[in-house]
Amino acid sequence: MISGTTTLIAHLGYPTFAFKSPLIYNPWFEKKGIDAVVVPMGVKAEEYPDFLKYLFKLTNIRGALVTMPHKVTTIQLVDEVTPTARVAGAANAVLLREDGTLLGDQFDGAGFVRGIQRKGFAVEGTRALVVGNGGVGSAIVASLAQAGVAGLGLFDPGPGVSEALAGRIREHYPTIDVTTGSKDPAGYDVVVNATPLGMNPGDPLPMDVQRIDPGTFVGEVVMAQEITPFLAAAKERGCAVQVGTDMLFEQIPAYLEFFGFGTANPDELRSVSQIPK
Repeated sequence: MISGTTTLIAHLGYPTFAFKSPLIYNPWFEKKGIDAVVVPMGVKAEEYPDFLKYLFKLTNIRGALVTMPHKVTTIQLVDEVTPTARVAGAANAVLLREDGTLLGDQFDGAGFVRGIQRKGFAVEGTRALVVGNGGVGSAIVASLAQAGVAGLGLFDPGPGVSEALAGRIREHYPTIDVTTGSKDPAGYDVVVNATPLGMNPGDPLPMDVQRIDPGTFVGEVVMAQEITPFLAAAKERGCAVQVGTDMLFEQIPAYLEFFGFGTANPDELRSVSQIPK
């Protein structure tokens, strides 16, 4: 039961967005005996700035999870933004600090990086190619940069998208070698599909899988099926892979730490999750 002392985490998105996070967080809070709850709140884009301001006047709110279409706007509405969120160009978490100020951060990419690290892959000093440099792709790039990659290859079909992201990386991480304009995966240690390709039957592969080195770690963001055609082809090449849903469950411990609730094991989160299989 939610009381006036229950710590609230708002999950903010457009009214039609399918809110799934309460089905993971809230069972975990209940299992741990934590008096906190994630509450989904549909907010129209034009009303979001005013709503966010008044939301944080509540006396029992700790923070907010932010989903589309509010992530980019959020950067302009908080008092401080982390370098990861700056590079990504969007924030998907807001923390109300003890002094009353709001801190914005970005954890979409943290889920991807934590996932491959937990599988034993050492990110620091590697070269990574990210195909698709929109919202989730830019977040993955930002977290890879934070984790210490030596080089980044960026590709997006949208005009200027990769170049804008490259500029933000060079501003915050000037020692990283950044290239744009090619999706050739040859020679990379990490390759990521951050496009929607693979969601629908008959979609083309996001890149030439035959050019991926067998020792490359291959990641996917598409969650429509666990092993997408892209991952299946990469596994045939002998590559280690990470499925899209791993990114979701791996980022939740980062959120919990950000909001001051300790941490969790992704396997434990899966075991209590109420998301329909």
